Amino acid sequence: MSELIATRVAYGEALAELGKTNDKIVVLDADLSHSTMTATFAKEFPDRFFNAGIAEADMMGLAAGLATVGFTPFVSTFAIFGTGRAYDQVRNGICYPNLNVKLGMSHAGVTLGEDGGSHMAIEDIALMRVIPNMTVVVPADANETKKAVKALAELQGPAYLRLARLATPVLAEMPFEIGKANVLVDGTDAVIFTCGYMVSAALEAAEALKAEGKSVAVVNIHTIKPIDAETILAYAQKCKNVITCEEHSVIGGLGDAVADVLIGKGSFGFKKIGIQNRFGQSGKPAALLEEYGLTAKDIVAAVNAF
Repeated sequence: MSELIATRVAYGEALAELGKTNDKIVVLDADLSHSTMTATFAKEFPDRFFNAGIAEADMMGLAAGLATVGFTPFVSTFAIFGTGRAYDQVRNGICYPNLNVKLGMSHAGVTLGEDGGSHMAIEDIALMRVIPNMTVVVPADANETKKAVKALAELQGPAYLRLARLATPVLAEMPFEIGKANVLVDGTDAVIFTCGYMVSAALEAAEALKAEGKSVAVVNIHTIKPIDAETILAYAQKCKNVITCEEHSVIGGLGDAVADVLIGKGSFGFKKIGIQNRFGQSGKPAALLEEYGLTAKDIVAAVNAF
């Protein structure tokens, strides 16, 4: 895990690669293409790139229109604007008619850093997960991001792809299938269900716990919706102690999605690691991860508490 690449960078590269083989791919951005990295696509295919300006709601309507005439639009801006400011258009203009629009939203979570709480989407998974017809994917690294972009381009229907600003570890190659979790570490004493940036933190925690003689499984739930209920239930029943880790509010995100699977299915120790009903704030990403309890040592402490 030595190489560091931001998932937003991989997203831009994946779009440019996809554009070479699929002339139905179009990309829209809200005047943030050098931040979301859609500028990579714009440079290669200027005639298929549309800058909607600082008009996110209008951009969603434009994407919906393009989808109705056979294009596959990838729409990008900061997650806080794409899922929050334009929520009505995403819900009623894209998901209600079940249009083939992909939302590739960047700068999610507290690792956004110095831009501060007003720009940190920590409720975006909850907002997108609740909408009918929406697929929700949170890739763990650059490799998984590229595979997710390709898979979502082939998927018919709306999808939300959550991306990050911070350069993060590139993990070992793993398969990617929408709705199918990846078991990265097997274990019997506890299981960590995680996604996005927190996958690398969970792997670090599992290594530390192994040194203490504890067998802890790590499962990458890259698709929050549709979720892999079969794998979640199997590992919860096997390990009994369940931890969910996400760089998102503990309300409505991965933790609640996992809990929904397990309700009425048995008795489990359960701990949700995430942002505890707070807004973000400005700071260095590393300091913010410490402040919000999103580090490997926080995961170790949660396992040991069982």
